Amino acid sequence: MDTDAIRLKKQHLTEEIERLKMELDEKTLLAEERLNRLKYLQSDFDNYRKWSEKEKGAIIALANENLIKDLLVILDDFERALPALEQEKNREGIGMVQKKFLKILAAYGLQPIECLGKKFDPHFHEVLCKEQCDKEPDTILNEIETGYQLKSKVIRPSKVLIAENMGKDEGENNG
Repeated sequence: MDTDAIRLKKQHLTEEIERLKMELDEKTLLAEERLNRLKYLQSDFDNYRKWSEKEKGAIIALANENLIKDLLVILDDFERALPALEQEKNREGIGMVQKKFLKILAAYGLQPIECLGKKFDPHFHEVLCKEQCDKEPDTILNEIETGYQLKSKVIRPSKVLIAENMGKDEGENNG
């Protein structure tokens, strides 16, 4: 083989190597793009899965909330029935059923809202009436109907009687 043929062969091989390098770079870039796309899709799927689990939990909680709201009527009936029972055995039996009922509801996250002696909070309490007295204004004096929270959500506010300052009202009436 002559030198020109070798040089041509060498040049042809060099061009082929350059072409293959360019093709390899294109394929590497394409593979990186697809890998990044796959990572984004995987991340989106993980986010969707987390959102889906959260949504499922919210639906279950909502279903429990509606059931528990319906059962609060029975709980109110227990509270009204206990003082009206004349025989001690009947009162004791109904009291035991009420305690068991409350324990089951507590296992699902139901808890009564404590309010006596506390300051009125519109997130937890509903004022039914006010009474003039010498206590701090907006202090809860009496609970008319028990309020309840399901986990951290108020499902029924406490219906309360709150204190109203006597001096303030007397001043308004006089002047």
